[in-house]
Amino acid sequence: MSAPTQTLPEVDTRPEGTDSTGDDTPKMFHYVRKDKVVESAVMGTMVVALCGEVFPVTKSPKPGSPVCPECKKIYERMKP
Repeated sequence: MSAPTQTLPEVDTRPEGTDSTGDDTPKMFHYVRKDKVVESAVMGTMVVALCGEVFPVTKSPKPGSPVCPECKKIYERMKP
């Protein structure tokens, strides 16, 4: 039995972890539902990325930030 799917019309990105030097620069950002990003940032709740990663939002991406390749692949398949 396959898991149910749903369309996520608006997505945003979020960071994942830090590098091994202790720098707080994220390694990559993930695509998540935009309304869940705000909720997580304010309430500290967990979000689920398109690739399945689960985490609290702690940073906002800047232009040119690295994006999770799996999230990007899934997002591009969703585009009309």
